[in-house]
Amino acid sequence: MTTVQFSNTEQLQNEVLSLQKENHFLKEQIEWFKRQFFGQKTEKVIDNNQLSLLDLIGYKPEAQASPAVEEESIEAHKRRKPNRNGQDAMSFPEGLPTETIVLDLPEEKKVCPETGVSLVKIGEEVSEKLAHRAGSYYIKKTIRPKYAHPQKEEAGIQTAALPDDLLPKCKADASLLAEIITGKFADHLPLYRISEAMARTGIHISHKLLSQWVVRCGLALKPLYDAMAAQILASNNIYIDESPVKIQAPQKCDTGYMWVIVGGKGSNPPYRVYDFKENRSHDHVLDILKDYRGVLHSDKYGAYQRLAELKRVIWCPCWSHIRRKFFEAESGDPPFRKWVLRKIRYLFMLERVAWARSPEERLKIRQEKEAPIIQELIDKIKQRIGLGAVLPKSKFREALNYFLGLVPYLKNYTQHAFARMDNNVAERAIRPLTIGRKNWLFFGSLEGGEAGAILLSLVQTCRGLGINPREYLEDIIRRLMGHNAQKLHELLPDQWLLNRQNTPS
Repeated sequence: MTTVQFSNTEQLQNEVLSLQKENHFLKEQIEWFKRQFFGQKTEKVIDNNQLSLLDLIGYKPEAQASPAVEEESIEAHKRRKPNRNGQDAMSFPEGLPTETIVLDLPEEKKVCPETGVSLVKIGEEVSEKLAHRAGSYYIKKTIRPKYAHPQKEEAGIQTAALPDDLLPKCKADASLLAEIITGKFADHLPLYRISEAMARTGIHISHKLLSQWVVRCGLALKPLYDAMAAQILASNNIYIDESPVKIQAPQKCDTGYMWVIVGGKGSNPPYRVYDFKENRSHDHVLDILKDYRGVLHSDKYGAYQRLAELKRVIWCPCWSHIRRKFFEAESGDPPFRKWVLRKIRYLFMLERVAWARSPEERLKIRQEKEAPIIQELIDKIKQRIGLGAVLPKSKFREALNYFLGLVPYLKNYTQHAFARMDNNVAERAIRPLTIGRKNWLFFGSLEGGEAGAILLSLVQTCRGLGINPREYLEDIIRRLMGHNAQKLHELLPDQWLLNRQNTPS
């Protein structure tokens, strides 16, 4: 055991203080890890007086009242009878093929055993069940008769032209390619699992060949991807986030990054574009958003803050991230932390009310009700950090510094009716990527990452619009090569859906 000698009392006190700070920091870290494994993940803060704030702006909650719940009395307690409103019902389209099975009585049982009189059929008991048969494959054989002049051999041979094909000489039809892409980027299935599933039906396609088809499709669909990205950058309100992805390498997987940019017209922007990069360099963000000058929603990553400082965007930092910082700061100053979380909760409550009103009323609520709360938070947090007594290495200090670094931008969303106070739109858009990478683990190459970003963009935009990705992909794979390049926007998911709805069936 090592004994440390101290020359004076002051040195001893400093050492004790240093150890206390370190002990406090480590305890805070342990509590955080325990909560991640065993504790509550939600960031809700209970406030019994929350409705009183809504009363201040005359909010009437009748429209959002919960449906009545019947109760049945049972000895010693009351059990709530759930009103499911058909949520657990089953539905299927009309016209499904029906396979009929008749279970009839044997002939000897159709006679009364006592009198010998034949029984008379008076009706039927009919029961139906939805059944499944493994997905079927078929060979699409194209026959093109050849014609030649009977006397003039030099005239050559005439045949009908093949239809335009996204992947010339590919042995897979557009329908199969669409199924594979949907399986990987909508259902998060690795290609080796898709290959194994096909093998169970007798179709053997190597994992490597499937990968080649996917990459070629992704790169061939890049014009649609570029058109969608242009639509986003032409809008005045976008959301952005990024997440790491693995790239296969000879020794150890490298780390790349996938950015997701959500944008387009309307309060619920339809387009989701994923942009694959080799690393997380700030230059990538500056390149992605080089021509953008509207409202930008994001977390506090330095590249976005740099754009704001350069006055190239109107930056609306995410209040959900601010709330999370204070939620994780469980020690330091519990009463003050609770006060901050309560004020932030009020802001989110007011936002729910504001989004139920017209844009003009929304701005009024924000400027009259929310802006003063934000200013109060700014003043109190500045005052609190000025008092000191905050450990430099603590989550509470980290939360205070995080907030103060965003002060110039915290009210930006209150000036624009279409802006939001959080970046949850992009957070939701990044979720399919995080689910997918847990299954397919990595991209096989940089080219594969680029193709994956293109296909993920089209598939997830379809999902956001309620479009069947498989149906959309099969149609555009057949049509893209023959489509007018000047009208490429007609094949974007939202326009494709609009054209389908306007086309008589």
